[in-house]
Amino acid sequence: MQDGPTRRRLLAGTGLVSATAAASALLAACSSSTGSVPSQAATGAAANFPATPAWQFWFVNHVTTNPFFVPTQFGMRDAAALLGLSAPKWTGSTSSTVSQMLSAIDTAVAAKANGIATTVINSSPADTSFAIPVAAAMNAGIPVVSYNADGPIINGAVTPGTNRLCYVGQALYLSGQQMGERIKSLAKPGEIVIFIATPGSANIQPRYDGAASVLAPAGYSVKTVATGTSTAGVALAEKAFFASNQKITGAFAVDAGSTEVLGAQLVASGLAGKIPAGGFDLTPGTLTAINARQLDFTIDQDPYLQGFLPVLYLYMFNLTGGLVLPPDTDTGLTFITKSNISPYLSTKTTYAGSTGANSPTLVPRSGPINNPIATTST
Repeated sequence: MQDGPTRRRLLAGTGLVSATAAASALLAACSSSTGSVPSQAATGAAANFPATPAWQFWFVNHVTTNPFFVPTQFGMRDAAALLGLSAPKWTGSTSSTVSQMLSAIDTAVAAKANGIATTVINSSPADTSFAIPVAAAMNAGIPVVSYNADGPIINGAVTPGTNRLCYVGQALYLSGQQMGERIKSLAKPGEIVIFIATPGSANIQPRYDGAASVLAPAGYSVKTVATGTSTAGVALAEKAFFASNQKITGAFAVDAGSTEVLGAQLVASGLAGKIPAGGFDLTPGTLTAINARQLDFTIDQDPYLQGFLPVLYLYMFNLTGGLVLPPDTDTGLTFITKSNISPYLSTKTTYAGSTGANSPTLVPRSGPINNPIATTST
C-alpha cells in the first residue's frame, strides 16, 4: 500500500476517470448475475459476488453537520446497503478543526477499520498534518481514500501530501476558473465580492484562486470576505458586508454555506436582482434563491457520488486483496440556473439529500442528455 503517491494525477494530468463510468462498471458487476444473497454473518453484494466479512468503513469529515454533506451521507449508506454492509461511521469535526479530524482518523485505525475515507483540508505543502495518521492507517493495512478535498493546490496543481490511494471529487481549481468565466459573462468589470467560509482550506481556497486567476487579468477587483462555518455567522458576515458596500457589482461564494444564505442577504440589502450573484452546491436555500432569481447560478459537484464511490472503491480494494486499485475520480461540474433547476426542486431522493427521503428510488427521465462541463485534461 505504498503506491498512493504514484497515483496523484488530479488536475495535472489525465488520470481522472468519469465518475459515471466508474459507478456503472461496479454496479453492473453487482447486479448482472444470478445467485443467492449471502447471510449477514458474512456479507457481500447481491448476485454471485463472494461472501465477505462485515467490513466497517469510516468517513472522517471536516464539517459533519454542514447541509452540503447530507447527500454524501446518503450516498455512503446507499452504497453500503447495496453491498450488504453496515452503514459507514460518520465522524470528524463540525468546524474544520484539523486536530479533531486527525484524532478521528487515529480512532478509526485503533478500531481496526476496514477502510477510511477522509477530506484532506491541510492548507499548504508545508502542512503535513494528514500525512502521519494516513500513513499509520496504510501501514496497518487499512486502505485510505480522500474525497471532496485532497490537499493544497498550488498554481492549479494538486499536492496531496498523503499516501492515500485516490481522490474522489471535483477538480477544484478548474471549477473556480469555470466560475470566473461565468462571472465575466454576467458582471461588468469593477469590484465584486467572493465569500469564503474558511480561507486557506484546501476544499474551497482552490476555487477562489481559480476564479481570481480569470477575473484579475480581466479588470475585476475581487474582495474576499471570510464567513466562517456556522450558518448564523455566515449570514451576519454577509449582512455586514452589504451594509457598507452597496456599490458592489457582483456577489459570489465558493462554498455551500456561504451560497446557501446569499440570496436572502441580497434581498435584505436591497441588491437582489440588481447585481449578478452565484456560488456552489445544491442546498435548499440555494435552490430556492435560484428559483426566485435572487442567484443566477450554482455549481453542482455531486456530493452523493462523493459518498457512494469511496464505499465502492474501498469494498473492491478489500474484495480483491488490493488487486483493484481505486482511480482518482472527477465527480464533475454542472451549472444550475433558472432554466434547468426544475428537476432539482421536484425530485425528492437520497441522491439530492432530500428531506424525508430514506432509500434510493428509480427516477424516470426522458429527453436529451446534456453533459456536465469537463474538469479534467483530455
